[in-house]
Amino acid sequence: MKKTFLKTIGGVALAISLLTVFATQKALSDQGGGGRLDGTWEVQLQRRNCQTGAALGTPIPELATFMSGGTMIASTAGVPQALKTPAQGVWSHVSENTYSFSAKSLNFDSAGNFSGWSRFAQEITLNSNATEYTSEGTVEVFSAGGVSVFKGCSTATATRLE
Repeated sequence: MKKTFLKTIGGVALAISLLTVFATQKALSDQGGGGRLDGTWEVQLQRRNCQTGAALGTPIPELATFMSGGTMIASTAGVPQALKTPAQGVWSHVSENTYSFSAKSLNFDSAGNFSGWSRFAQEITLNSNATEYTSEGTVEVFSAGGVSVFKGCSTATATRLE
């Protein structure tokens, strides 16, 4: 009787474990295209004139990390870290190899006072083997009072950090 009971408990535990694995894989697939964007990316961001598309300045190195569950964080070399927080946001799978994200960072003046925030939005196209992506999007900067003070456009290329 004891052996039968232990076999039953072991079988139930195995079944629960398998169901948990399948449910997690299903959730990842439903949420983010099977987790193909998950990971850390080395990004080269190119600021652009929104009307003409012309490049402005040189590309800016950034790091972006997309986590399973749909959250992300990014850091840029374009603004000293003492003047802004890393951008934090959410991402989602749009269709096939297309993803989108939006993020927000908090901005500070040189004396360390809160001066507003920046909102970023990008649409990403992932290559077929999920090792590179291109994106295009916008940034909008707000004052501490919530007034939009700047709008800009950008494109980016990225490679997966290995």
